[in-house]
Amino acid sequence: MSHRPLSLSEFFHRYRQRGQPLVLATIVHTVGSTYRKAGAHMLFAADGAAAGLLSGGCLESDLMERARAVFDNGRALIVEYDTRSSDDLVWGIGLGCEGAMRILLTRLDTGNDYQPFAYGEQCRDAGLASQVALVTSSTHPAYPLGAIYRPGDGRLAPAAVSTALAQTEATGTATVEVEGATFLVIPIELPTRLLLLGAGPDALPLVEIAGLMGWHVTVVDHRPAYAVAERFPRARQVLLQPAQVLPELLARTPYDAAVVMSHHLPSDQSYLAALADSGIGYIGLLGPAPRRARLLHDIGPKSTQLGRRLYGPIGLDIGACTPETIALAIVAEIQAVATGRPGGPFSSR
Repeated sequence: MSHRPLSLSEFFHRYRQRGQPLVLATIVHTVGSTYRKAGAHMLFAADGAAAGLLSGGCLESDLMERARAVFDNGRALIVEYDTRSSDDLVWGIGLGCEGAMRILLTRLDTGNDYQPFAYGEQCRDAGLASQVALVTSSTHPAYPLGAIYRPGDGRLAPAAVSTALAQTEATGTATVEVEGATFLVIPIELPTRLLLLGAGPDALPLVEIAGLMGWHVTVVDHRPAYAVAERFPRARQVLLQPAQVLPELLARTPYDAAVVMSHHLPSDQSYLAALADSGIGYIGLLGPAPRRARLLHDIGPKSTQLGRRLYGPIGLDIGACTPETIALAIVAEIQAVATGRPGGPFSSR
């Protein structure tokens, strides 16, 4: 099985553009300690390639073998793994993770318009909060295993499922049991929207890492030699524009995080002044503390509007000293802030 360095989204679009089928693996239930939880996805291609992980690499080879049957007959399949006993050693998996999970395998192809993953991509592109429902067990012929329901698709779902799908503030998966069927309602996880202000050489690994995580990255720079889309294949947008027009971009496009790293003092000053008026929750500033102090002094009273949203010097303290490790430190800090986590080692907790 080949794991290429592609995000789930990149992997999906590569095979969909070719019209080739995929198998979507979705965790529908877990007990105990598991690598991923209910709602997590993975994609398999018929050529043996895959994207995403459900177990950290322990189950994926076995799942690929199970997926082959779904490729062949198109019928949804439930696969169960229980690593809470020695039985998995007998079968050769030997995880020892002290958990159990049920995984639903469904075929995506042109016949079903690659649903539900295609709908999820549509929502992620539009920044639309929504949900989908999958039938994970059933004795009712109207709701077969693997059937998919989403808002506005015209399919008749039980009232309780339709009500659950209408919720746009869902924070986790929900199980609905009705009419002899079990439905797993899964919120569509929206990507982090990152605004990168500065397209110098040290921005390249930052866009690569963020793009591989599935983030939607917009890169802005005032220098024609830097603001070149071909340099940033994982960016959603690369814009050549002066720093002074940033307020116009912020007015029409929402972002979750912004990183100021143009290495050009006047531009960084304009960027910070515009970001101070925005509602972006994370604003990172590359450079040492004296440079930060100078920039804050130069933007005057607006500096107070940045408050605790400003993270500078940017990044977690991981001893970063190369463009790649600095990019890792920056992405890690954005992820920690977005999830409300301290960013320290698990072993100290």
